[in-house]
Amino acid sequence: MTARFLLGNVAVALLLAACNGEVVESNASATDHTPHDAAAHKGDEIAYYTCAMHPSVRSADPGNCPICGMELTAVTRREADSGVIIIDAARRQTIGLTTEPAIRRPFSATIRTAGRITYDESRLTDVTLKLRGWIGELYVDSPGQHVEKGETLFTLYSPELYAAQQELLSAAASQANARQGNAPRRADYLIDAARRRLRLWDISDAHIRRILATGTASERVPIAAPASGHVVEKNVVAGATVEPGARLYRIADLDRVWVEADVYESDLPLLAPGDPVTVRMPYTPGGTLEGEIAFVYPYLDGATRTGRIRAEIANPELALRPDMYVDVEIEKQLGEALVVPSDAVLYAGERQFVFLDLGEGRLAPRSIQIGRKSGDWIEVLDGIEAGDSVVTSGNFLVAAESRLKLDMEHWK
Repeated sequence: MTARFLLGNVAVALLLAACNGEVVESNASATDHTPHDAAAHKGDEIAYYTCAMHPSVRSADPGNCPICGMELTAVTRREADSGVIIIDAARRQTIGLTTEPAIRRPFSATIRTAGRITYDESRLTDVTLKLRGWIGELYVDSPGQHVEKGETLFTLYSPELYAAQQELLSAAASQANARQGNAPRRADYLIDAARRRLRLWDISDAHIRRILATGTASERVPIAAPASGHVVEKNVVAGATVEPGARLYRIADLDRVWVEADVYESDLPLLAPGDPVTVRMPYTPGGTLEGEIAFVYPYLDGATRTGRIRAEIANPELALRPDMYVDVEIEKQLGEALVVPSDAVLYAGERQFVFLDLGEGRLAPRSIQIGRKSGDWIEVLDGIEAGDSVVTSGNFLVAAESRLKLDMEHWK
């Protein structure tokens, strides 16, 4: 309770001093104290004397603080012009003031956003026909069903297809007769043309061989799945008439999916294809999958001012399902950078600053230019150097005191 009461009194006193600009003038005599040597402060002229416990006290002469009786400390003209304040060790402990050095370290930017699972469009296959016909038996009759490449989806009756099979059989008979005559090559050309016609209609080689082996044309020809995957769209029923080009099925291979995520415009320059991506499923504890950025879209959403990225994620257990929402995290390594703890940075309008610990209890504001933030660290682009000690806690109280000496807009 005592510490909280003391800290509250200190904060109130500082804020009142900052708001009112009140300065307590002291007329302490210099006869009882040895004057401070100006050379000890690099030859700077002494502007005034102040109390480390009561910075509102200012005196033209050295002496004791009229409030607490402590010896006044000299403030040089240079320190006064730059907003330097003096806080002794006891008072630092009271207000909880701590410092840390600015350091150079590997720096990374972590971008977190929400993503949506979509089909890998390079792994989508549509089942269509190139001729008109009627559906016979339907072997794959429900969406979501898994099919293997070559598996029969349905049978088809088509007069054109039936006639083409008859032509193949006629060509085969002609080939057999020609081999006994003088023009075997002509017969080979006819049967090759008949086979090619059936292949162009997506009739499998296995079915063509069956026609030739049995010598019989099929009224209902089996239509096979062109790829393995799950049926995600079905637009056909048994007995239906189908027209050329109509989509009957859509098959999706879900062993790999896309994750599309929106990122802020300011983050887009950091991202490039190949950057690693971590996908977390919020409803599955520990559900984490790894992938990489495959594409950064070259346009923005005008309403949200965000850009879109696309990542490719392996999905062997089918844990990721299209239209599912996931958490996306991208860790981008930015190389080595000069950083300070984020708590060390204060803001004055559009400017940022820190307080440097100059030693001997002296603290000075320093304007800085910051870069990106990563976790508890902020990148510093200009204003300080590695090894400079900055205030990391209690700096709001320090700022209130420093404001007595110099307006923030004039700090350099």
